[in-house]
Amino acid sequence: MPDDPNPTDLPLGAPLPGWTARPRPPRSPMEGRTCRIEPLDPAVHGADLFEAYRADRQGRVWTYLPAGPFATMEDFHAWLTETCLGDDPFFHAVIDRQSGKALGVASYLRIEPAVGVIEVGYITFSPALQRTVMSTEAMYLMMRRVFDELGYRRYEWKCNALNAPSCTAAERLGFTFEGIFRQATISKGRNRDTAWYSILDKEWPRANAAFEAWLDPANFDAEGRQIRSLAAIRMALNP
Repeated sequence: MPDDPNPTDLPLGAPLPGWTARPRPPRSPMEGRTCRIEPLDPAVHGADLFEAYRADRQGRVWTYLPAGPFATMEDFHAWLTETCLGDDPFFHAVIDRQSGKALGVASYLRIEPAVGVIEVGYITFSPALQRTVMSTEAMYLMMRRVFDELGYRRYEWKCNALNAPSCTAAERLGFTFEGIFRQATISKGRNRDTAWYSILDKEWPRANAAFEAWLDPANFDAEGRQIRSLAAIRMALNP
């Protein structure tokens, strides 16, 4: 057999001089113009969240999630305390700055400080939060913390491949589709194929500029309707 080739003769990934492990996400709040993101506390946020989710009478927000819907506050509180108080997943509540009420949940998960990879998931937005400026700003604040504050290299979004609204949201927010992991897991007794999306640190400056431009109050008319879409703004920016 021939000798093993010299590794220097083979293609290698880009070097990362000076790379060090990244910090884990802190428990400090993230402040925005329309919303605040803070670590989930069942005693503080539970009642508001349960009331907000009740507006979703068919429980559609829970369709592709491993838990829910919850018929009683007791059941919901038990799930919050059993599932949502750890460090990974690290659950956050999305607070409407105007009303002060918690209207949804999102989490950091699969946190890998050593390689700078983190996922956003378990996004459970009530009807009052869906398709609002708050919902976009909440995703922006969480993304900005990961890249600007913590210096991660990769931000992931994964969802059931049948969850068309989640796939559409990922693409609208600037994530790149990477493929489908077939039969990746089982959820509520059914097969789940998982769609993978990501944003990389080198892509973040363009995404960040698009978010800032979209969230600018000048981008909305007197009725609160957007003037330019997030996708249109992002496409107009230099890659």
